[in-house]
Amino acid sequence: MTDPAEPTTATTTDQGPRPDGLPKRAKPSPSERPPLDIARRIVELAEDKKAADIVLLDLTGLTTLADAFVICSGGSERQLGAIADGIIEGMRDEKVRPIGREGAATSHWVLLDFGAVVVHIFTPPERDYYSLEKHWSEAKTVLRVQ
Repeated sequence: MTDPAEPTTATTTDQGPRPDGLPKRAKPSPSERPPLDIARRIVELAEDKKAADIVLLDLTGLTTLADAFVICSGGSERQLGAIADGIIEGMRDEKVRPIGREGAATSHWVLLDFGAVVVHIFTPPERDYYSLEKHWSEAKTVLRVQ
């Protein structure tokens, strides 16, 4: 029998719920890449498709929506589609798949959701209209490619 006055040590395992009753989060696999690494690769893929005025914003600590935004422009509907398709194909080759795709080249705006990284592809007038860089002015600009 143990003495109730003696401190006991408990070991925790990855089995069962946390003390607050919530399920334990899965540990990230070693193959998971940090969001900014994924975002930098997306910038490279957008450059390959001749995207213009590419900006990578670090949103860490500003929102739970995403850790990074990649914002870029294309000169035509056809180019918007090519940029979006090039990013999806390039990331798929690296085993990173988008969660979703919104908008269409015909709407002059395409959004690619990679979870922690969200990609916005606009024609210049729509990009000026939505002014995401101004709305997220507190975000750190990691890089800008013009």
